[in-house]
Amino acid sequence: MAATTAAAAALSSLSFLSPNPPISFLFPKSTKPFFLSGSFRSLSLSLAPPRAKASDIDTAFFDDLDPEEEVVFDPPTPPEGFTPPPAFDDGPDETEDEIAAAYEELYGPAYSGVSVLGNDVFVMDSKVKKTSAFGKVKKEKVRDGFEERVVQVRRVTKVVKGGKQLHFRAVVVVGDKQGQVGVGVGKAKEVIGAVQKSAVNARRNIVTIPMTKYLTFPHRSEGDYGAATVMLRPAAPGTGVIAGGAVRIVLEMAGVENALGKQLGSKNALNNARATVVAVQKMKQFREVAQERGIPMEELWK
Repeated sequence: MAATTAAAAALSSLSFLSPNPPISFLFPKSTKPFFLSGSFRSLSLSLAPPRAKASDIDTAFFDDLDPEEEVVFDPPTPPEGFTPPPAFDDGPDETEDEIAAAYEELYGPAYSGVSVLGNDVFVMDSKVKKTSAFGKVKKEKVRDGFEERVVQVRRVTKVVKGGKQLHFRAVVVVGDKQGQVGVGVGKAKEVIGAVQKSAVNARRNIVTIPMTKYLTFPHRSEGDYGAATVMLRPAAPGTGVIAGGAVRIVLEMAGVENALGKQLGSKNALNNARATVVAVQKMKQFREVAQERGIPMEELWK
């Protein structure tokens, strides 16, 4: 019992070294156990810091204070020439460019492709990558106002030293149905990847189709691409698009509602689509012709 009391006194003197909760100690096997109250028990020693008594706290500072006294706030006198800062609501409103620059600094360039901070951004390359449930990276479609339509998907093979490599080639036409259209082609090992690549390629080759107020062509035109030849003619209102194959898809995606088209050469869908683009690029508006000749538009019909 005397040894137990001495050990407790020695450890209690070191209680200020650690604020940990009480710890239970077990004597080693070589030491003879102590029998307390007829059974072997672990010796619990408290290492918590001692509490201060109420009589040891100095409260002389609060003797002269009246809790019911009203304290008046007396701020210090500002120095000479001090100008108070403007309030948060008094400042000028942020411009749209400043707001766009702040968003671009946080989230990157917008889908519009217009960078406020001077970055070189293309609409077709600004895509958000997401991971699907199977761990594959998928891309979202660009919301830039263009619609996509697949013209053709073919399976192509490439003969290499080890055998044949299988790929897919897709031809896609994009347009906003307001006079802008583009034809693109892409290859990939999967159909979805080929369509995405061709859509990106089509957005990089956008052309503008001249149209009248009746949504038709201003004059006749023909275009060649490879062995394909396409003939385009304007039509009266209510005629519709009378064409077939890739020519019809290109004209519908461009927003043409009254036109006549004919494929005169090869039946290749890609060459016919590109021949259609070549044909519409040859067209000119009446005001452009009048401006080149230096005459008023009324003189064109004389």
